[in-house]
Amino acid sequence: MEEYTFYNRDLSWLSFNERVLMEAESGNVPLLERIRFLSIYSSNLDEFYRVRMPVLMAIDNFDDRTGLYNTYYKAQYLINQQQERFGHLLSNYILPALKEENIHWLYNEAIPSAIEDQVAGIFFNEVLAYIRLFSVEKDDDGFFAENNKLYQAIMLTDGEGTERLELITVPSDTLPRLFALNDAGRKYVVFLDDIIRNNLAYLFPGEKITGVYNIKITRNAELNLRDEIDEDITSALEKELKKRDLGFATRFLCQPGIPLRHLYRIIYTLNLSKASVVQGGFYHNMKDLGGFPLQDAHLSYTKWPSHQSLYLKKEETLFNLIMKKDLMVHVPYQNYDPILRFFNEAANDNFVEEISVTLYRVADHSRIVNALITAAKNGKKVSVMVELKARFDEANNIKWASRMKEAGVKLIYSNADMKVHAKVALVKRTVRDQSHYIGLLATGNLNESTARFYTDHILMTANQDMLQELQQLFGFLRKKKKKPLLEDDINFGHLLVAQFNLQQKFLSLIDREILNAGKGLPAQIVIKMNNLEEKVLISKLYDASNAGVKVQLIIRSVCCLIPGVAGQSENITIRRIVDRYLEHGRIFVFHNHGEEEVIMGSADWMNRNIYGRIEVCFPIYDESLKSRLIEMLNLQLNDTVQAVALNEELQNTYITGEPQISSQRAIYELLTEVKTVETINAI
Repeated sequence: MEEYTFYNRDLSWLSFNERVLMEAESGNVPLLERIRFLSIYSSNLDEFYRVRMPVLMAIDNFDDRTGLYNTYYKAQYLINQQQERFGHLLSNYILPALKEENIHWLYNEAIPSAIEDQVAGIFFNEVLAYIRLFSVEKDDDGFFAENNKLYQAIMLTDGEGTERLELITVPSDTLPRLFALNDAGRKYVVFLDDIIRNNLAYLFPGEKITGVYNIKITRNAELNLRDEIDEDITSALEKELKKRDLGFATRFLCQPGIPLRHLYRIIYTLNLSKASVVQGGFYHNMKDLGGFPLQDAHLSYTKWPSHQSLYLKKEETLFNLIMKKDLMVHVPYQNYDPILRFFNEAANDNFVEEISVTLYRVADHSRIVNALITAAKNGKKVSVMVELKARFDEANNIKWASRMKEAGVKLIYSNADMKVHAKVALVKRTVRDQSHYIGLLATGNLNESTARFYTDHILMTANQDMLQELQQLFGFLRKKKKKPLLEDDINFGHLLVAQFNLQQKFLSLIDREILNAGKGLPAQIVIKMNNLEEKVLISKLYDASNAGVKVQLIIRSVCCLIPGVAGQSENITIRRIVDRYLEHGRIFVFHNHGEEEVIMGSADWMNRNIYGRIEVCFPIYDESLKSRLIEMLNLQLNDTVQAVALNEELQNTYITGEPQISSQRAIYELLTEVKTVETINAI
């Protein structure tokens, strides 16, 4: 492994975020969708500062190949470049294009007199109830600037010329960040920040305001959990969540042009001397652009109504259909109804005795969890593995865990060192004294909200051999061990489970392609996943490339494998696809001398997935489902519109060619044809 080279993980993450920014820059993307991509870019960057910057600040990650910069400074350089592009795009393209559509987005502009009365009305009627003032230099109320909250720093001068600093909250977590107004047919969009700024005279009567500056502090977001027993882990996590907003500052984001004496006063008063000072745009938390208040059909993507994926007569049940054949749902191209029906039938089917589920990220108003609660109240034995440590979803998961516990659901918690990231459900039914299992295995979370814009694949099967293994896995999870032990003698012959056999199985599948290539047989690997970091598996792909195996990768985000390097990866290509939906499914295809082996699952090839989580991948045995997945992958491998290629320098280079194929549109159309055929067959 030592002779191979790898991309840096954090710089790769920033490369992916640049790809998101490229979509915002594209003139082929509808105007309001370009604003949405700016929102996604900003949200990603916030997460980078919350999660990765603390690591880079703590560790001198020196790059021995160049000997010039460490990763921290490289990351800062890339971020600064991207932020300049962000501001240029907004000022020179987005705002003028909106004006052409009679939408005047007031961005760093004075409030026009024509709408000042409306703005004042919003301030006094809606905003003022949430405003808090802090005289920070007097240690008022023990003020502490919270993580990623918006503030305005206000410099005031008294009659003797003495300056003082006041802070005011911008309550964007409670109120809309952007307000839409109308005057004589002209549309305006106004920031909450400016509504407050325009009415500060009310809050400081008779005082001279010498400066008003938008600021934000980003803090370390990692949680520190000891290995708690089940009864204590919820309370321990709640304590850590409260501390999250109190983590050390990694970034002090301020608007440009602050006089240095004011800037230093803010840094000193708020104890920000160790944070990176970043002069960003005039406004912060631009992820709030996802809630842009004006919608217009011709400025957005044309809607693709999700297809009905199953056609059941009144007297038919989903479970009986699954017993006859494997089924698969491809979201969001196909609707989520069959997945909801799976849990609804489980909750009310008289033959169902037990339900076991893993939950990682749960919808805010989860119908799946409500079905599990109903099942427990109906007397069924319901066990739910709730991952309380799903980053940034911890509070929502705690809420649902509490409700399930009240209903009699048996809750299983992972230990502090091992997340459970698998997306699986298992139902045990007994019919005429014969027990059997029905299972659901997915590439993405059991979450009906994210299913509207994450591309994922969900298998429903009655393959008893595979589901017996899943039952054994749930048995292991109930024991809440840190690692499998010798007495945990679970022989996974179908499932690939991290901590048991997942890494070894993937290595052996790659070795089989290497062996075939050595025999002069066709050898090929196609892998689609979100992130690729783990060096043992990457090195094995390098070995495969050197053996003559053709390796095609579709990696959405972090990628530490460097393609096209002589003597290392000459036979490997990497592409990224960013489009209207977030690519999320993990699919692995091994040529196997023409007898393709197709595997799907929850696991990326990251260190955390391989070594620190329980993940489940699973084979696709049904030939028609396998063929459809391969056809969908081939459309993505031939995308010449939304795909970019990654090169040795982490650059995103658009792939061009004829015919022009936008893979997401092509997949939607493919599933339209499938829908038509299946409808005819159903009739």
